[in-house]
Amino acid sequence: MIQTLNQWDINLFLFLNGLHSSFWDPFMYFISGIPQWMPLYMVLIYFIIKKFKFKAVYILLAVVLLIVLSDQISSGIIKNAVQRLRPSHNPDILALVHTLHNYAGGSYGFVSSHASNTFALATFMSFLFKNKYFSISIFFWAALVSYSRIYLGVHYPGDILCGAILGAGLGFGLYHFSQFLIRKNYFKLKLSEPE
Repeated sequence: MIQTLNQWDINLFLFLNGLHSSFWDPFMYFISGIPQWMPLYMVLIYFIIKKFKFKAVYILLAVVLLIVLSDQISSGIIKNAVQRLRPSHNPDILALVHTLHNYAGGSYGFVSSHASNTFALATFMSFLFKNKYFSISIFFWAALVSYSRIYLGVHYPGDILCGAILGAGLGFGLYHFSQFLIRKNYFKLKLSEPE
């Protein structure tokens, strides 16, 4: 069963990674970078501060904790435990993998930290702001960043899917854990309500 799922994952990867073009190459390479999204993070911080005023410090601390947990669980624990080679390091398919600028990532790719981190943030922020259009936009962003990792040849679809599930679970869990602490009066704020 595991071998069959792995082969499906490889086949889907080869199909999706094969849909590259000179037009999309620079766009996907840009999308995949972390520094490029700093303006987005600054905008999110601005709206958190604007909506929650002094209470924003608790929210920002929760976001930092969320990203640290997501990143350490995905990269520090799961990747080292599973040790699944990235497509860009898999000798069986290496000749078929489309990469850019010799970027191959680290040796192991399961689960995707990009997918875990972006979906963790998207889930937490979606619960925080409770706005349909914002939620659609931020989940689209998370999906686009995650897909770029397949496009660049450094993750299988299964790496992305499991990373997204991990991140969404952490975002969901941390948000609701914070609500539990609030109900128990550990904090005197409610994250989902403005001033």
